[in-house]
Amino acid sequence: MYIREAHPEDGWRMSSNASAGIEIFQPKSFDERKEAAALFCSASQTTVPVLVDGIDNRVGEAYSGFPDRLYVIDRSGRVAYKGGRGPFGYNPGEMEQALLMCLLDEATAQPADPSSGEETASP
Repeated sequence: MYIREAHPEDGWRMSSNASAGIEIFQPKSFDERKEAAALFCSASQTTVPVLVDGIDNRVGEAYSGFPDRLYVIDRSGRVAYKGGRGPFGYNPGEMEQALLMCLLDEATAQPADPSSGEETASP
């Protein structure tokens, strides 16, 4: 989720951003925020979908996403993991465990393909 800019040129600017060629002003409209997110996706060559928070910052505030935070949301929309505030509160091992548990729960909850001859797993 792309939320408000943490280190905009017109805010708490970081010299490391300038060194990396990142010079983004705090977006004032949703279209500007989408442009900033597109720049991020291009520069980072991300291969996962990136959602953009509205200019009202509703998602960022609801999930305490500023400056950054890692979440795992399961397929039913339930928060399966909420990490500490980044960048120092990250625990990739915990997040990996949460992802694995979600995948395991999903695999055991799904009925087997009837054409495969396998029985349905019980939760």
